Amino acid sequence: MRICLLLFVAALSARAEIHTLTLKQAVAQAIAQSPDTVMARLDELKASLSVDAAGSHFRPRFGVGSGLAYSTGFPLSIEGSAPAVFQARANQYLYNRPQTWAVAQAREEARGATFTAAGKSDDIAYRVASLYLDLARSRQLADAAKKQTGSLEKLLQTVQARVLEGRELPLAAQQANVNLLRSKQRSLTLDSDRDYASRSLGVTLGFPAGDLVQPAEEEFTQPAIPQTEEVAVQAALANSKELKSLESGYSAKTLEIKGSKSRRLPQVDLVAQYALLTKYSHYDQYFNSFQRNNGQIGASIQLPLFTDSATRTAISQSETDQRHISTEMQAARSRIALDVHQSYQEIQKAEIAKQLAQADLDLTRSQLSVLLEQMNEGRASLAQIEESRSTESEKWIAFYDARFSAARAQLNVLKQTGELRAALVTK
Repeated sequence: MRICLLLFVAALSARAEIHTLTLKQAVAQAIAQSPDTVMARLDELKASLSVDAAGSHFRPRFGVGSGLAYSTGFPLSIEGSAPAVFQARANQYLYNRPQTWAVAQAREEARGATFTAAGKSDDIAYRVASLYLDLARSRQLADAAKKQTGSLEKLLQTVQARVLEGRELPLAAQQANVNLLRSKQRSLTLDSDRDYASRSLGVTLGFPAGDLVQPAEEEFTQPAIPQTEEVAVQAALANSKELKSLESGYSAKTLEIKGSKSRRLPQVDLVAQYALLTKYSHYDQYFNSFQRNNGQIGASIQLPLFTDSATRTAISQSETDQRHISTEMQAARSRIALDVHQSYQEIQKAEIAKQLAQADLDLTRSQLSVLLEQMNEGRASLAQIEESRSTESEKWIAFYDARFSAARAQLNVLKQTGELRAALVTK
């Protein structure tokens, strides 16, 4: 069973493809073929097609058929038409205000669908950028952890030798072994995180399951963010796809209300028809004149006299929906401003943490340099050097973590201001 499992894993690994991408390439790839992006575009297409469907009533609609039937006695009608060998009908709306407003409503809903699709693209860009940063972070942390494990292995060997020589207590070797095992556990966890981040990013980009993505060897350049929180809030409110979608929904409800109120107006339809009658229909026996070719063209005018309760209920429901959307818009504006404020707070904390990690790393490296000089002079042992190198690896891990936390906080601000996709997509 174990051999079969290993063979299965090896087969999957052989089929897996590794994609090396920069951050901009990854975001562009996701926007182009991510499953979520494709579904958003399909929803947008569906909304645009509904506009054409609503407007089709103002274009002529033609239909042909036959009402051929055997008649005995006085010729009756079939569905309101005389029995005919061939029939053709055409009709279209000439003046229909409810349908006109329905077309305008469908057009506004299609516009709102474009904002929804753009918002999903922004979400995809942020998700890909976050996964990419997680992957780059996991890789650097894993490399630092491996270096730390190597230093701890050397330290354990040195301590064990000193124990055998009687210069260290056995307790020191036990402590060194525990530190080594703890480092190996962390290294294994980071390798697992890197593998999961690589596969998750591949799935998000639309690659087949099992494909891996690895970040290209490049220095990550953080896009610029607004200098002040006030500017960021204004940009976030102006560019918010959520607010624009809600505003579009509010406008669509306004058009729906106008369409419901316009049902009391007259409606005019163009109608035309042609019928080829058969001589066996017996019309010639009951009417003074008979001809086989017959046609009509005219207008059908309907004038509603009373507004029914269903129309009034529909208007009330639309007005209620409109108030609901208005409340959502107010809540969204407050939430956006609060989120931007919180993001700038996170940036400040992340920057301080990064500066602290950098200073702590510099201090540790300086201490290691002093120990190396002391070892050359015979005043420091190899165990002290390896322990200092292990501490340096620990500081590197903290520094990488703080740097990527700061980068993520800045990406979050760019997402909120609607500038993330423009900053990351390759021109």
